[in-house]
Formats: sequence, structure tokens, C-alpha cells
Amino acid sequence: MAAPLASKAGSAGTTSKPPFPELDFRSGARVEELNKLIQEFTKHDQREYDDQRALEIHTAKDFIFSMLGMVQKLDQKLPVANEYLLLSGGVREGVVDIDLDELNVYARGTDYDMDFTLLVPALKLHDRNQPVTLDMRHSALCHSWLSLRLFDEGTISKWKDCCTIVDHINGATNYFFSPTKVADWFYDSISIVLSEIQKKPQRGMPKVEKVEKNGTIISIILGVGSSRMLYDIVPVVSFKGWPAVAQSWLMENHFWDGKITEEEVISGFYLVPACSYKGKKDNEWRLSFARSEVQLKKCISSSLMQAYQACKAIIIKLLSRPKAISPYHLRSMMLWACDRLPASYLAQEDYAAHFLLGLIDDLQHCLVNKMCPNYFIPQCNMLEHLSEDTVMLHARKLSSVRSDPAEHLRTAIEHVKAANRLTLELQRRGSTTSIPSPQSDGGDPNQPDDRLAKKLQQLVTENPGKSISVFINPDDVTRPHFRIDDKFF
Repeated sequence: MAAPLASKAGSAGTTSKPPFPELDFRSGARVEELNKLIQEFTKHDQREYDDQRALEIHTAKDFIFSMLGMVQKLDQKLPVANEYLLLSGGVREGVVDIDLDELNVYARGTDYDMDFTLLVPALKLHDRNQPVTLDMRHSALCHSWLSLRLFDEGTISKWKDCCTIVDHINGATNYFFSPTKVADWFYDSISIVLSEIQKKPQRGMPKVEKVEKNGTIISIILGVGSSRMLYDIVPVVSFKGWPAVAQSWLMENHFWDGKITEEEVISGFYLVPACSYKGKKDNEWRLSFARSEVQLKKCISSSLMQAYQACKAIIIKLLSRPKAISPYHLRSMMLWACDRLPASYLAQEDYAAHFLLGLIDDLQHCLVNKMCPNYFIPQCNMLEHLSEDTVMLHARKLSSVRSDPAEHLRTAIEHVKAANRLTLELQRRGSTTSIPSPQSDGGDPNQPDDRLAKKLQQLVTENPGKSISVFINPDDVTRPHFRIDDKFF
């Protein structure tokens, strides 16, 4: 191997020049400056929770779970002992693959301070050991219809009013679970329950500031003390195991091999209420691998995650009109990059700038070629439906980012700082006293809520950015059970 030029020059007795600062060839930006800007963005974007804020987070979560328990009791449609998946970040943040064009625009700082997505199984198929075969004859790739023939007569009887009905020539009737009808039922049921709850308010109960149906998801904004929390609640169908259509993906080599087990990755998947571009909205569900993505996230370096979060903040603002690119597309590209690049390279702590520039390049490449494969079902191109004009418009916008990434990072930093200022201003106006949970009887507000606040604060501190599964029995809403990845609390 040839010696570095600096060594040759030194051996010749000449004075070597100091190394030139590393520059981005395309924009001329100093890599060191980009790294500092990403670190500054991360500092303002990541929020630290004191005991009071942790208690407010718990109070809102407790209220949502209590509400869902009452929804189950309303007509017994939801499973009695259900398993929810609670994800940090709302649907608009790309935590699940749902179209954003039907969602109202909410802004952090203006409308809410923290956002979460809660996947609530309306149906569960949890007793299968073999690959799950879905009815994809009528659907685009990565989508499926769901026949209630897979379930017992009691389930069909309970849910037939949320189905579309297809009569066959042989006289048999098939009920297809309808995402739009399920979402309508869910919104109506939540509205009834919230109306009943608000007739008999309890001390410390969160204020319901907004309840809206956004397409097939229900968005609820709660005011708790000085905090406003957005919950995007998504009715889903939950499966244990792995879909047959994604079976070939398991045969490939992946970045998570040897870091987590295959059993952790393929423990389950969902159908979420979203259809393809030309699909039938009343019948078509979209496959979601949110549970697997929670596991894969554990294998992604902090520097790459910082670059991803910064890139996401830039594209959410820049590529909002027309709505064609979502943060979920960027998440998929990041996972593909993890498969493509050496783990030792992606683990470099001071490479966040390289990763940010690479993600922008990747996204622009996908747009120009109108090709973004789904990570779990690569034969599904998530950009296939876009027009040439739309992809080129967004590619040109990204070109402006690539020409001056530092300026766009500064803009993203100003946006997150402005949102934080709005939050602090509202906190100063709001209550500064301790807020008991909805189940409190008005006794000593420091028992046991302070202990719970400290426990929750510990979970948040020890598990930054991780998603939480919650097991809850609606007949005993006072005892939620947290699972952060593979740990129970």
C-alpha cells in the first residue's frame, strides 16, 4: 500500500501543510460546521422531561387507556385484553406508513408539545405458527383485503356492520373488514365515551382540546397541566408471525443480523387502514411492520438517527406541497442504507454530516428514478403512482437543499427553537401545580403519583427514542404494564 502523501513529503524533509478542513464537494460547506449544526438541532429537538412533565405524560396516557377500556365495554367489539403499540411521534412524523394527504396540519408548539401514535387492534389473529397468507387478489402490492371467514361466528356477528358484503354465485356471503367503516365506528365510539366522561369530570382529568377524524385515524389533543399532547389513534388488525408475501426478505442478509434475533424481528405485523393509489378505500388495508421497525431501530447508530431527524425536519417543511413524500419514505431509505453500508462506517460518531448529505442524495435519487422500494417488501415501489411533474418538482427542491445544507439546517433549528418558545410561553401561562392522575380521588397528590412520575422519568431517560408496548386489561385500567423493547415494567 502506498504511503500517504503527507508521510512522503515529511520524509523528503519538507514542511507539511496543515490538513485542509473537510468540505462537502457539492456545496462547499465545511463538514465540521454541518456536524455542529446537526448537534444543535438535536439539542433543541430532544426534550428533557422533569418530574412534572413525566407525570403529565402519564396522566394523558392513563386517560387514553381508560377511554379505550370504556370503548371496549360500549359494544364489546374490541378484544377484552388488548395489546397496544405506543410509538413516539405522530402519524405526520412518519412512524407508520399512512398517507398524509387526508390529515389536517398540526404544528408542534402551535397545536401540541408532544405527539404519539397508538396502534389499537380491532381484531387479532395471534394463534398462527406458519406464514400468514392474506387475500391480495384484489389489491396492489403491500396491501390486502381481509375476509372475516378467518374468524369465528361471534366475531363476524359483532363486526358485520363494519364490513362490505360480497355475495358469491354459489350463494355464500363474504364479509370484508372495511377500514373506512371501522374508522367511522371507532370515531363515533370515542366521541360517545368522551361525551360521557366530560359529563362527570374528575379532579385532575385532562382537558380534551380537540377530537378529529383525519381520514382513517382519530387525532386527540389533550391538555394536561401545562402540556398539550397529540395522540393519533389508529385502528389496526394485529397478527402474530410473518406475512408470506415478505418471506423472501428474510432470506437476504441484513444489517441487524447477529445484533437481534430473527424471532424479535418477525414477532408480528399489522394491517393499517390505508389503501393504495388506485385501491378501493372501503376494502383495502396496508401492511405495516411497525413492531419490527421498533426492533430494528435498536441497531441504528445515534449519529445516523441524528442525521435522519434533521433531514426529516427539512423535508417536512420543504416537500409539503404537493404531498408526495412522507417521512416514512425517508425512514425506508435509511434502513436500505444500513443494509448497503458497512456497520463500522455507520457507527462513526462524527459522521452525522456525511449521513445527512447521503440521505438527501438518496432521496433525490429515488425521486429522479421514481423508485422507493418498501424495505420489507422490495417489489413494492412506494413512489410508483407519482407523476413525472411531481417527482421532478421535489427533486429540484432537494437540489436547493444539497447546494446549501447549512442554511436549511439553520432554518430547521430556528423552527424547532420557535416551537420550544411557544411551548414555554404556554407553560408559563398554564398551571404550575402538581396534577393528579384521572383515577385520583383527590387525596394526597404526592402519593403515589410522585413515585410514578419518577418511574416514568427513569424509563424516558434510560430509553431515549424507544417505542413502548402497553398491555392493558380494560376491566382493570389502574394497572398498565409497560414493555420497552423486551423489558417489562
